[in-house]
Amino acid sequence: MFETRALTKHYGALVAADRVTFRAEAGETVGLLGPNGAGKTTTVSMIAGLVRPDAGEVLIEGRALAGDTDPIKRRIGLVTQDLALVPELSARRNLLFFAALYDMDRATARRAADEALDLVGLTDRARDKVGTFSGGMKRRLNLAAALLHDPRILLLDEPTVGVDPQSRNAIFDNLETLKKRGKTLLYTTHYMEEAERLCDRIVVIDHGKVIADDTLQGLYRLLPASNLLAVELENGDGHVDLDRLRLVPHVRTADLAGGVLKVGVSDLAIGTAAVLQWLVDNGHRYRHAVTERADLETVFLALTGRTLRD
Repeated sequence: MFETRALTKHYGALVAADRVTFRAEAGETVGLLGPNGAGKTTTVSMIAGLVRPDAGEVLIEGRALAGDTDPIKRRIGLVTQDLALVPELSARRNLLFFAALYDMDRATARRAADEALDLVGLTDRARDKVGTFSGGMKRRLNLAAALLHDPRILLLDEPTVGVDPQSRNAIFDNLETLKKRGKTLLYTTHYMEEAERLCDRIVVIDHGKVIADDTLQGLYRLLPASNLLAVELENGDGHVDLDRLRLVPHVRTADLAGGVLKVGVSDLAIGTAAVLQWLVDNGHRYRHAVTERADLETVFLALTGRTLRD
């Protein structure tokens, strides 16, 4: 549905985007993750046609985007992080205002506004001023404004910032409905659990470069071990030959701290049994053992060495 090819953007000596290349298919949700200053906003702005790249190109349905006034931009909807709403107007009048910006005729605008309000669950508040809305309701209306012209591609820049859990789940439901309708979603977020729940693929960008582009399962395979076994030893930090333990089949990592042995294993079933048997065979009694699975945050930190908010 859209593709970026070697997108590059400089601001003086700063390289905000360095040959950024990835693609998203119809009906696919792609997460764009990276620490602050990594180049996410610049990339989204170039895809939206708001910023002209110094090099590279954006293809929409196989056609290169040619500047800010290119008609193909009508296939794109943009949900900004900053709320783009007029608080003195009602929800419905806000949407009609945006419909006018899309040059929609009155009948089409009214129909589109009603459909968008229904999708985000705000039909019963259509006549109320936006200034009386909660943060979550404003976020949902912000999403509705981006859907009026029925875009094929939806760019979402942290659409759930500052909302309550109920509103966040409502937005998730809206996005999953749009995906089922064949929309292509590019989702930028600071919340790892959102990306894990919503995204088919994850693109990680840092220092302006794409450093990973894969499914969640593919990203997990980048780790030395995708599963972790934590064993509480009876003798605390008593001597455990970690070098020998690392030779046990399917063991990838092994560390001991605070009386807890943490072992990374590539195969949870076989590796767990092998580690526990090794401990028994070598005289190490244990009180408790639990298994954990690597999450997206673990992968992200392994790739970038930085948190999303650095």
